[in-house]
Amino acid sequence: MKSIKTQIKQLKKELLATKAPKVTQKLTKKEVIEKSDLSIETIDFKNAIGQVKPIMHDTIHAPIKSSKSKTTLSNINDKESLIKSAEFHFSDEYEPLLPLKGAMKYVREGVSTFESKALRRGDYVPELILDLHGLNQQQAKRELAALLAASKKQHINCVCIVHGIGSQVLKNKIPHYLVQHPDVMAFHQATLEWGGDGALLVLLEVEDR
Repeated sequence: MKSIKTQIKQLKKELLATKAPKVTQKLTKKEVIEKSDLSIETIDFKNAIGQVKPIMHDTIHAPIKSSKSKTTLSNINDKESLIKSAEFHFSDEYEPLLPLKGAMKYVREGVSTFESKALRRGDYVPELILDLHGLNQQQAKRELAALLAASKKQHINCVCIVHGIGSQVLKNKIPHYLVQHPDVMAFHQATLEWGGDGALLVLLEVEDR
């Protein structure tokens, strides 16, 4: 007969044998990813980089530049002032003594009549030509002012003004306006080359450069 100690030892072995062993299951990388809802690329990137500190970005506001330069604005203002200055000399009421028959011509007091003859012969070649066809009286007056202002600025001494014939409103008014302007030295009906009876060749006083 076995001793009590032997029986007790045997009983412990039987109890240990019947007790379920503890199994530690090692999950694969794929199973970990499926359980954590992360992609393989994300885990590989995190493993490679490690802990990352967010970078703080500075906010810089670029200055807004105006599309209009001061130079351009200054040029426009200068042009407008020149036009207004030239237009000031034109009056619709002024009636100068001009020829009623024959070629339209004029020589300012103090200017040689030779200049008028030179215009008639075509000795002067116009550097600017202003065509007033299709314009009314006020529009023509403004265009004429602009022409005289530009001529003065560019030191041009001869221009051609094409007023046409039509109803003869501009044909009669343009010489009246020109006589009033201080820069006009003389004018004469244009040669056929520059418009004949429908145009004027105008000689302008040019300031020394």
